[in-house]
Amino acid sequence: MKYYSTLLSLVFMVTCSAFSQEKVVKYTVSSGENVNQIAVKFKITPYDIYQLNPDARNGVKPNTVLLIPTKTALKTEASVAKTAGNTKDIIHEVQPKETFYSIEHKYGISDEALKAANPFLEKDGVQIGQKLVIPAKGSSGKNVASYSKPAKTAAQEKYIYHDVVAKETKYSIAKQYNTTVEDLEKRNPEIVSSLPVGYRITIKGTAPKTDTPAPVANAAKPAETKKAAETPKRVTTYMEYQVKPKETFYSLGRTFHITQEELTELNPSLSEGVKEGMVLKVPSGYLTPTPIIAQSQPVEKPIEKPIEKSIDNSSGGGIKILEKVKSETISANPEVVELTKKRGQNDRKKLVLLLPFNLAKMQNDTMSAANRIKNDKFLNMTLDFYSGAMMAIDSAKTLKLPIDVAIYDSGETKTNSNVSSLIAQNKLQDAHAVIGPFYQNNAETTANTLRLYNIPVISPLSKDSANPIDNLYQTIPSNDVVRNSIFDYMRSKNGNIVAVVDKKKESVISYIKQNQKGVVFAALSETGGLDVANLKSLLIPNRMNYVVMETGNTAMIKTTIKALLDSQKSCQVQLVILEPNSTLDTDEISFESLVKLKLMFPSVTRESDEPAVLIFDKEYRLKNKVNPGTYATRGFDVTFDTMMRLVQGKTYQETADLMTTEQVDNKFQFYRKEDGGHANKGVYILYYDSDLTLKVAN
Repeated sequence: MKYYSTLLSLVFMVTCSAFSQEKVVKYTVSSGENVNQIAVKFKITPYDIYQLNPDARNGVKPNTVLLIPTKTALKTEASVAKTAGNTKDIIHEVQPKETFYSIEHKYGISDEALKAANPFLEKDGVQIGQKLVIPAKGSSGKNVASYSKPAKTAAQEKYIYHDVVAKETKYSIAKQYNTTVEDLEKRNPEIVSSLPVGYRITIKGTAPKTDTPAPVANAAKPAETKKAAETPKRVTTYMEYQVKPKETFYSLGRTFHITQEELTELNPSLSEGVKEGMVLKVPSGYLTPTPIIAQSQPVEKPIEKPIEKSIDNSSGGGIKILEKVKSETISANPEVVELTKKRGQNDRKKLVLLLPFNLAKMQNDTMSAANRIKNDKFLNMTLDFYSGAMMAIDSAKTLKLPIDVAIYDSGETKTNSNVSSLIAQNKLQDAHAVIGPFYQNNAETTANTLRLYNIPVISPLSKDSANPIDNLYQTIPSNDVVRNSIFDYMRSKNGNIVAVVDKKKESVISYIKQNQKGVVFAALSETGGLDVANLKSLLIPNRMNYVVMETGNTAMIKTTIKALLDSQKSCQVQLVILEPNSTLDTDEISFESLVKLKLMFPSVTRESDEPAVLIFDKEYRLKNKVNPGTYATRGFDVTFDTMMRLVQGKTYQETADLMTTEQVDNKFQFYRKEDGGHANKGVYILYYDSDLTLKVAN
């Protein structure tokens, strides 16, 4: 839920006036394109696109229409159209599994000619859905005169990486590598609005010179020198880190992969011990790409058997998934338990994922896989969840966790699945935990069947109220749990709770009256408007007043906000909503006012700019070429959390009763329901702070 759109809309309006004298064209995004590529196509910077298309900062999807603010846009489009219409040239759309070689072989052209006609290939490589210009058959780089110069330039470009450290700026980095701020932003669109510490940026330029050590008397032998030269040198970069409560040398060592001696050498003040609030110099990364390793206690010896990954359909056939991806586990905050593999715990566990790929249906369907992925939202959700789960699986493999993972096609619809067939084939009975199916009724059926084997079934996506089944675990908090959490938080702060609810919100009124005793309702006028005088009379000086506003009426929202801003002169007031409110996203509501009132709301996910979260996002983009969505992040969180619970030397059920955990976006705080089964009450209370960022209140 974001309320930045109001502020961005103002930017949009101002920008439109600035470009009113220029020709602004509409451009439809093609499959596989990103903002950087589009900016290069129109000879502008990504920032120019972001000015007129604020939502593009979160990535662009195929068929999205962008406004291009440039006088040369029409010329560029005409040039592209002319190229496409040229009978000598061909436009080729890259298909899955195609490579430079296969395309060049298909059209009988050279590698030089293909890259000359499509200069962006030097940096981006071949990507599915790209539209490539295929020069006339027999053309070479030399024969394509109009393309030869850019191809030569592209071939000479070299790229290096830099990890941002504290107090660095885009200007200082650009100067260090003999490039420009504009080029940095062009190649790294994510740094246009900010420059996060620990973020790895791609740079076109020359690495800064390093001092060459003077020769020593006992020089290495030629063979040894050559061998040493072949080993890429890792240059450590550093950042500042503030010590949190209860952190120790041991926890810091695991977090930053550094020994106590090395940490003390970097920070002499640690000779007196680790103290809360200390600002330490710690490693932030390396200039050479290195795999991100999930945090864990060291394992005495490697496991003999690697994690197994397979996808089987109901008939027993299968597709082997070979893709390996990197991942980053996120350290828990002090209120939750950070799970690491228990030392000496090497008994192998088995985790099963039941994901609805519906392969059998796809094999019998005349629709191509590309079209199905494009049009099937449920399949897209499944693939996103799967991509996150795969990151978690490979993270566990890096940690050498003694876990075997099998992924089966659950073949499910809203009303049925093929889980009974998998059970008949004895594929689930030896599992220590099962994630899935997706639909609630299918998850309940699976849990009922596996209850005899005492196998926990983790429902990953459903938030419906579940039937009482002892071995069923719902990972998404229900709506009532989410609502209850924010009232519990307000009461924990000894707050005075006042509700402003319009008459149309009957369900909200009923919920508050039945479940939240002591909440006072502000009076409404005969026409349904807010009685401002009554609202102000309900506010108590010298105490935090939480005003819960539930209405979609713009006039009532404006009246409430104005009354609360006036009341801030004499009272402490904070505005609260119980669920997303689209009216707050409109231009009529001042985002600045919402920030002044520190708008607060409950959420099952958080938004974090912690370095580890930023690294997770970047690693996912590098591997999957898109930003991680809600389902991808949830796939990682649910899968990794389940695996870590299995290696605690306890059963999953025992850890669920004892431990609250936190991953990238989600918190897992299971509780036993009165009628049976388990649910999650891990909810974040978020609010907008004065710096315009979302903060976690609880």
